Amino acid sequence: MTAETFTPTVGVTMTPSAVSHVRKQLAKKPEAKGIRLAIRKSGCSGFKYETQWVESPEVDDDIFTVDGVDIFVKHEHLPMVNGTEIDFITQGVNSLFQFRNPNATAECGCGESFTVT
Repeated sequence: MTAETFTPTVGVTMTPSAVSHVRKQLAKKPEAKGIRLAIRKSGCSGFKYETQWVESPEVDDDIFTVDGVDIFVKHEHLPMVNGTEIDFITQGVNSLFQFRNPNATAECGCGESFTVT
């Protein structure tokens, strides 16, 4: 499947916990328009998730809105993250985004990277 032939049918979603966290962060960053879900080649399983604050959308962005929060995804990344749910969890004293990606066929032991076949 190539990016040119891919048609998004689901998009990217967020849990209420993630929406709440992103809203709080956006309130501190008036220049930010939303959050970007990106991937890059890294880790022992092939790809790693990255989140970034978006000040200005890119031409090739697909935008998904969940409860007023915009999630930006480069169109070329969408085949690998389509259907992903972003959650925000607290484990002990650490808080972090957790990604539930139905396209991931494997993850590394630490959960930092994933494979899509």
